[in-house]
Amino acid sequence: MSEPREIKAGTARTPGTSEGQESNPVTEGLSRRTFLGVGSAGLASAALASLAVNAQERSDTEKADQDHSSSNPGPENKPLLDENPNSNLPPPTDHGHIEPIWYSFDLTTKRVEEGGWTNQVTERVLPNSKDLAGVRMRLTAGSFRELHWHTADEWAIMLYGNARVTCLNPDGTVFIGDVGKDDLWYFPAGYPHSIQGLAPDGCEFILVFDQGSFSEDNTFLLSDWVRRTPPSVLSKNFGLPQSALKKLPDKSLYIFPADLPASLAQDKAAVGGRRVESPYQYTFEMSTMAPTQQTTSGEVRIVDSRNFLTSKNIAAALVKIKPGGMRELHWHPNASEWQYYLAGKARMTVFTSEGARTMDFNTNDVGYVPAVAGHYVQNLGNTNLVFLEMFKANQYMNFSLNNWLRHLPPEMVTSHLNLDADTIGKIPSEALDILPG
Repeated sequence: MSEPREIKAGTARTPGTSEGQESNPVTEGLSRRTFLGVGSAGLASAALASLAVNAQERSDTEKADQDHSSSNPGPENKPLLDENPNSNLPPPTDHGHIEPIWYSFDLTTKRVEEGGWTNQVTERVLPNSKDLAGVRMRLTAGSFRELHWHTADEWAIMLYGNARVTCLNPDGTVFIGDVGKDDLWYFPAGYPHSIQGLAPDGCEFILVFDQGSFSEDNTFLLSDWVRRTPPSVLSKNFGLPQSALKKLPDKSLYIFPADLPASLAQDKAAVGGRRVESPYQYTFEMSTMAPTQQTTSGEVRIVDSRNFLTSKNIAAALVKIKPGGMRELHWHPNASEWQYYLAGKARMTVFTSEGARTMDFNTNDVGYVPAVAGHYVQNLGNTNLVFLEMFKANQYMNFSLNNWLRHLPPEMVTSHLNLDADTIGKIPSEALDILPG
């Protein structure tokens, strides 16, 4: 990655937008559900992930839908079916063989350490997602995600609490900053960094990496490096006698408790103040930016390299859809889409050249849309639906089906869809992102 451009601020602000505006979308409805309430989570996830629509004919499924043909007198896992009705009994428009587009963080194993925990959804459990992987992490107050670096770029959003982050640049300058609820950060691959939970109750956040095979368990840890280096070499490198190095860690620290840090000003002064201050801003206050797109049924905030300049390889959109609203039929031309559902209940159909597949999504679920695949996201609940759209790209790009149809000669659309000119004229002419309910 080339050096990020110098910037003066990490937040895109629009005049007239106040911090007290209606939306604080990331944290609406974030109470953690107990997913499914069944004993065999692994079996449940395997069953859901492997359910494919077997080249069914629409006429057959329409005749069978909701009648005796679809009944099941045998055993069923009802909580699982209630969470995902469109997987077990897909709409008759589903067709073909579409690879899994769903997984849930609630089906993964937590790695619990003194000071916090982590779990992840990667290509291993969502095989199609080869570009991006996600990690959730909790740090108690004072606890560190150890000083480390890795092979992938790291994008993050704070879901709860506060943290202090650091990142070293190749020129020796350093970024130190505090992040709170709804804030973002971005660390390029290979750049050493750290995260520490702050008072009163630490933090919880989600990390997105631009490698589908990324594993949080395979990062370059400071503790591992020093314990795998001969003491004589460490002594020579640090210019210290070996006797001074006897208390170096003899195991991986990874996540571990520590005392709360000094104030942000004190920490900055301790490392050299403005003389070594990073010219690049690695954090971004998304909660204070005005919506990029807003309708009566919801809003979208887009953050990519155009407003968060250091975010060179990951683009994001935070979407809020009110009850009855829908993310319109659309596709993204430049990247696959990795989703994280923060609140609410949704239905999504993904359309590719191989067919179409519909799934349901709930809080803490992950969704996946192959590159250029058509899709929509519909709010099926009675509360706001909030989710992230993530892309391995430097810019967010979007094509709206409505916008496309309205920018064609009417007779061309009529030839394809058998709609008359008056009907075509009632289709929204602009890309609205969120359609009214």
